[in-house]
Amino acid sequence: MPSIVVPAVRDLEAIAVEAVAEGAATIRAATGQLGSIDTKSSPTDPVTALDLAVEQVVREHVARRTPGSSFLGEEEGARPGDSSLGWILDPIDGTVNLTYDVPLIAVSLAATVHGEVVAGAVVDVWRDEVFSAAAGSGARRDAESIAPSSVRELSQALVATGFDYSSDGRAAEVVGFGRVLPAARDIRCFGSSALHLCWVACGRLDAYYQRNMKRWDYAAGAIIASESGARLEPPSEQNGQLMVAASPLVFEPLRRLLV
Repeated sequence: MPSIVVPAVRDLEAIAVEAVAEGAATIRAATGQLGSIDTKSSPTDPVTALDLAVEQVVREHVARRTPGSSFLGEEEGARPGDSSLGWILDPIDGTVNLTYDVPLIAVSLAATVHGEVVAGAVVDVWRDEVFSAAAGSGARRDAESIAPSSVRELSQALVATGFDYSSDGRAAEVVGFGRVLPAARDIRCFGSSALHLCWVACGRLDAYYQRNMKRWDYAAGAIIASESGARLEPPSEQNGQLMVAASPLVFEPLRRLLV
């Protein structure tokens, strides 16, 4: 069988942009029609019928555009492919916001080659902003280049965070939160990991940190933040599954507080 040609990274970025836009349109068309609501890892971790519908729409889109690619979705898990190309999807990042009618949710999709993220796109569903990036090609918001803030002091930085779904994890997070809050301008939690990362990328936030994320939570947002020029430390076993993304000059003082 002939080998499958993997598109260039900028083409993968464009495909991701198309796919998340289709996912966002599915959400907007279903306003007020969440369908059934269930829970996953804990009672605070919901999944709706709309999450599943968006995942199907995006999966079908990338399957048409990149036949043979593998696919990892938050709701339906992994599907193997026949090439080195893969996709990682969070169909609705901010499902808790969705269930409370808080207008802050995203669709997040990353492309991988041999397991490494090389492109991604995140759409802010209700603002209709699309953030995207490709490896070595910078990051964009609605096709215009973006860069992180130039804030120089943590005391002047607006920091975002998110919280574990487990009660034990949340109890542990209080320690870091207690260190950061007195040191920063303020802390916000908007309920979408992908948008937190994109907002660091464009300077809407100065920094973001969170522990115990899944790969679909940050795959697209991380490459967007990194390609924008923000400094990024991805989660790993060595750092206690901590994600930190920040404007370059406030990264180190923030990181020192998150031991």
